[in-house]
Amino acid sequence: MKTLKQLLAEKTAPLAVTAPDDTVYQALCVMAEHNVGALLVLQEGKLVGIFSERDYARKQIRNHRSSKETPVRDLMSSRVAYVGLQATLEECMSLMTEKRFRHLPVLDDQGQVLGILSIGDLVKETISAQQFLIEELERYIAS
Repeated sequence: MKTLKQLLAEKTAPLAVTAPDDTVYQALCVMAEHNVGALLVLQEGKLVGIFSERDYARKQIRNHRSSKETPVRDLMSSRVAYVGLQATLEECMSLMTEKRFRHLPVLDDQGQVLGILSIGDLVKETISAQQFLIEELERYIAS
């Protein structure tokens, strides 16, 4: 199975981010442009939150303000779980399943953002690894 470093290296699209003072509308436009379900919220290069479709769907209705007036900081999740490159795919999937979120930032030892993994990235890699193992076992049995 691939490492987190290998998975992140395969992601060719630029990292989709927003700032806490950007409007929710601006953030939603970035999400649509990049076809992603969450944005890392960075301030001066540091991770300060994550803004997801779920944050918008669950919090904006209570906000009573327009998305063009509401800053991302009002809706973002500021307590963000993250992992380092040493984490395994199994640990990432377990954390995401237990905490019930779909996007997981990966940070280096200095707290710099290296990338973000979605549950879809992890499931795709797990299926690929299992398919490889099945094919290898079939070859072994047939020989």
